[in-house]
Amino acid sequence: MSIIVIGFVTLDGIVTDPTGSEGTPLGGWALRHGREAIDGDKFRLGRTLDDGVLLFGRTTWQIFSRLWPGREGPFAARMNAVPKLVASRTLSDADSAAWANSTILEGDVIDAVKQEPRDVVVIGSLSLVHRLMTEELIDEYRLLTFPTVLGTGDRLFPAGGRPAHLECVSAEQAGAAVLTRYRRASR
Repeated sequence: MSIIVIGFVTLDGIVTDPTGSEGTPLGGWALRHGREAIDGDKFRLGRTLDDGVLLFGRTTWQIFSRLWPGREGPFAARMNAVPKLVASRTLSDADSAAWANSTILEGDVIDAVKQEPRDVVVIGSLSLVHRLMTEELIDEYRLLTFPTVLGTGDRLFPAGGRPAHLECVSAEQAGAAVLTRYRRASR
C-alpha cells in the first residue's frame, strides 16, 4: 500500500484554489492555461483508480461531489466508480449519497489510512495532506506544476514543516504544466 498525494501547484508552491471553485480572489490559476490543462488522467493514476481508494477532507469532497457525478467520459466513470473515503467530523452517512461509493470515515483518519490495504490517493485536502506529512506517511507526490507565481496562498510544503527527503522519479511536460513524480527517498 502506498499513499500518493496529487495536486496542482504553482511555481512558488501555492495550491490554493487552482480551479476557482472555492471562490478565492486568486483562484482559477490552473484554468488560465485552458480546461484541457486539468481534464482527464493528468496524474497518470491508471490502475490505481481501479484498485485503490481516494481519500478526501470534507471541503474537497464537497466540491468534487457537486462536480463529478454529472460528468461523462472514461475518466469521469473511473472517478465516480472508485471507492472514496471522507475524513470529516461533520458529515454523516446520509451525506455520502451525494457521490457514489463515498464512505465517511469514523475515528481517526491516520489510523484508518494505516489500516487501509489498498493504495490511497489524496486529492486536494491540504489540512489532511499536512497531517499525513507530519506522520511521515506519504510515499509519493504527483504534482502538476503550472508556470504561475501567486506570491500568496496556502503552500503544499508549509514553512516550519518537517523536512522531507524525496527523489524525482519522473518529469514530463503536460501542456503548459510539468507533471513531476517524487517518491520518499530511501532512509
